[in-house]
Amino acid sequence: MPRVSVCVEMVYDDEPFHERLSRAAEAGADAVEFWGWREKDLDRLEDAAAEADVPIVGCVAGGTLTDPDAADDAVETIRESIAMAADLEIPSLIVTTGPDQDGLDRTTQHDAIVDVLSRVAPDAESAGVTLVLEPLNTAVDHPEYYLETSGEGYEIIDEVDSSSVRLLYDVYHQQVTEGNVIQNITENIDRIGHIHVADVPGRHEPGTGELHYENVFEAIEETDYDGYVGCEFSPVGDPDEAMAAVLNWR
Repeated sequence: MPRVSVCVEMVYDDEPFHERLSRAAEAGADAVEFWGWREKDLDRLEDAAAEADVPIVGCVAGGTLTDPDAADDAVETIRESIAMAADLEIPSLIVTTGPDQDGLDRTTQHDAIVDVLSRVAPDAESAGVTLVLEPLNTAVDHPEYYLETSGEGYEIIDEVDSSSVRLLYDVYHQQVTEGNVIQNITENIDRIGHIHVADVPGRHEPGTGELHYENVFEAIEETDYDGYVGCEFSPVGDPDEAMAAVLNWR
């Protein structure tokens, strides 16, 4: 199984934030990730990662990409995130598109996303940072979000045409939206820079819902994927037991 990271925003949300990194490391995780960075004490976070001897491999870049009038702001926001990630040696930044804009057709919004990512891609390449674009489900969790399907995500990535822009394939979100996750992952693995896992329904740990995660993990293992599988779920019970269940598939 590929290396496992833990989203400490969800799995260990019962702990003070900086103590979550050591909990994840003690559970056997290879790395940690989190969401927004601007409200975090980055110096303390860096110290906590060093003390736990666990790398930080991802966080959210920020910015709204679907509004052409906000493109310059989005570019600046992502560039700030790239600089931060380079300073902290965080290899990946999660990019979300923002909402579906009222009054704008999807082609206009699609093109706006491509424009922003194309403008920041050289910065990411120079910094050694990968931007991973994330589709989210609109049926359950994010009803106003623009990018639902992995298919459109792959189209955007192909149009940007940069080694530093890839897809974040979230198995939970894509099972809700479109299913067929194993074929989707394996046929597009060269476009995928990060993977998230949680089960459906409920967004709990693998093994609690309808997905046969042992097969999903085996399929990922059989590809040449060398990134992380991120545990981004809300545990049903004890988070250490939930992590142990995931790590037992390795």
